[in-house]
Amino acid sequence: MKGRDLSRSWVRVATMADVPALQELIATSVRGLSLGFYTPEQIEAAIAAVFGVDTRLIADGTYYLIDSPSGPRAIGGWSYRRTLYGGDQMKGAEDPTLDPRTEAARIRAFFVRPDSARRGLARRLYAECSRAAYARGFRHFELMATLPGVPLYSALGFAPVENVALSLGADVELPLVRMTRRIDGG
Repeated sequence: MKGRDLSRSWVRVATMADVPALQELIATSVRGLSLGFYTPEQIEAAIAAVFGVDTRLIADGTYYLIDSPSGPRAIGGWSYRRTLYGGDQMKGAEDPTLDPRTEAARIRAFFVRPDSARRGLARRLYAECSRAAYARGFRHFELMATLPGVPLYSALGFAPVENVALSLGADVELPLVRMTRRIDGG
């Protein structure tokens, strides 16, 4: 895909049928874009314990993908539920909804194929999320950023609030950054 124009790719809502392709995209994205930010041990532990598809986002209709003839190039979503980050492997059965009058919606699970990175795909996904969350009454976003995600989210206007170290066992910790921003008028 290097050098290809991805502006003709389309954004659509992810479906359960997409899950296998999304799992593959997530692993490829994390392995390719986390180098230099995380060690190989951190990357593999995070893929196993943290990063993966959250099927509740799909069920809620708030997980989007940018498709191309060769398959998904980028994915990302937002949530009106309490979970801040992580795939199905991190979640319990309960995931209560948020009150848009007093709580921030979540930006969740943005991943881009390394050969499609830095081409505006994540910005397109963010714009879709922002419009949808605003329409649902939310005026603020919160997210938990990976270190490679911090530059993107900073460019989108998110501000860091807290540095977090997530224990992945076996003396492996994953540094993350909690970030927030106001949602502009959709």
